[in-house]
Amino acid sequence: MGSIKQNYANNVLSSGKFDATDLTGTIPNTNINDNSIDNVTSFPAAGSGIPSVASDPPSPSQGDVWYNTTSNAFKYVGATTAGSWATGGNLNTARFGLGNAGSYTSALAFGGRPTAATESYDGTSWTEVNDLNTARAHMGGAGASNTSALAYGGLDVIPDTKLNSTESWNGTSWTEVNNLNTARKFVALGTGTNTAALCIGGLIDPPFSALVEQWNGTNWTETGDLNTARSQLASVGITTAALAFGGNSPGGTAVTESWNGSAWTETTDLNTARQQLAGAAFGTSTSTLAFGGNPSPALTGKTELWNGTSWSEQNDLATAREYLAGAGTAANALAFGGSPTTAATEEWTGAGSPLTKTVTTA
Repeated sequence: MGSIKQNYANNVLSSGKFDATDLTGTIPNTNINDNSIDNVTSFPAAGSGIPSVASDPPSPSQGDVWYNTTSNAFKYVGATTAGSWATGGNLNTARFGLGNAGSYTSALAFGGRPTAATESYDGTSWTEVNDLNTARAHMGGAGASNTSALAYGGLDVIPDTKLNSTESWNGTSWTEVNNLNTARKFVALGTGTNTAALCIGGLIDPPFSALVEQWNGTNWTETGDLNTARSQLASVGITTAALAFGGNSPGGTAVTESWNGSAWTETTDLNTARQQLAGAAFGTSTSTLAFGGNPSPALTGKTELWNGTSWSEQNDLATAREYLAGAGTAANALAFGGSPTTAATEEWTGAGSPLTKTVTTA
C-alpha cells in the first residue's frame, strides 16, 4: 500500500503527533495501522440497510423501503393519493370580496360586493341568516365555526370608504364591538377566532400596509409588522402561529411569512405569485392550502399545499377566480364566491394515506 495523501498541511508522525517541519501533507503507510486489505475479515450482506419484516409496517411514511419475507418482495411508500375539488352547494347570493369563517361542514360567508348578507353552510347547502350591521367587502374574517365569527375592516360598499369597524357573530346576530386602531381595506382574509384574531396588512390609502393588530376578545392592539407591506393577501392559523402568503405589494407576490406570536419571518415562497387569493387551515400554520387568485393577467384556480416547509402544486379549482373566500383545513376545505361574480362553492378533499407499492422489474 502506497502513501496516503490528505488535505492537512502537517505530517502525521508514527507517534500520532503532527510534524510541523514537513508541509508535504503526506502520511507514510507505515503510520497507518492495519493498512492491508487482508485485515478486512467480512463485508456487510447486500441490502443490509433495508429492514426485513414478516409483514408490512402498520404506518409507513413516504420514502420508507423494506423487504417482506412472507411475500418475498421489496416494497416502498410512494406518493400519496392526490387531493381534489368537487362541486358543493351554491351560495344564495353570488358575490366577491366576502368574509369567511368556520370549517368544511360549518362555515360562514358574510358581506362582499354588493351585500351585507350572511349565509351559514352545513356541509351540504347554504342558508341565509342575519345580515351584517354594515355592508362591506374586502374585510378580514375569523372564527372556528358558523356559530362564532369576527368581521373587521374592509370597504364600505355604499360610500366606498375604508372601515375600522368590527362585528362579532354569536350564531344568531352580529354585534358591533371595538374598532381597529387603523381603518383599512383589502386585509388578509382572516386568522384566529372571534376572541383571538389577527388583522394583517391591507391598504391604507394610498400606501400598502405592513400593520398587524391583535384582537383579545375586547380590544385591538398593534403588534409586529409584516416584513413585506401588502394588501389582498391570505392568512391562516392562530394568534401565536400564523402564516401570511401572496398579495399585492404592488403586483402579485409569492412572499410567505410565518408568525410565532411576536415576529414575522420570511420563509419559502408560493410557486405561483398572486393576489386576491384564499387559504384554508383553521388552527394550524404548518399545513394549509392556498387557492385561486390573480397572478396577472389571467385568473387562476391553482391550488398549493403547505407542509410547514414548502409549497407543492395540487389539483386546480374547477372555476378560476379571484376575491374568493375559504374555510376548513388542508384536509377538508371550502372555496366559495369570487370574481367574476359567482355563487359557486367547491369542496376540497385532501391527499389520502401514503400508497404502499411493490418493486417490480417493469
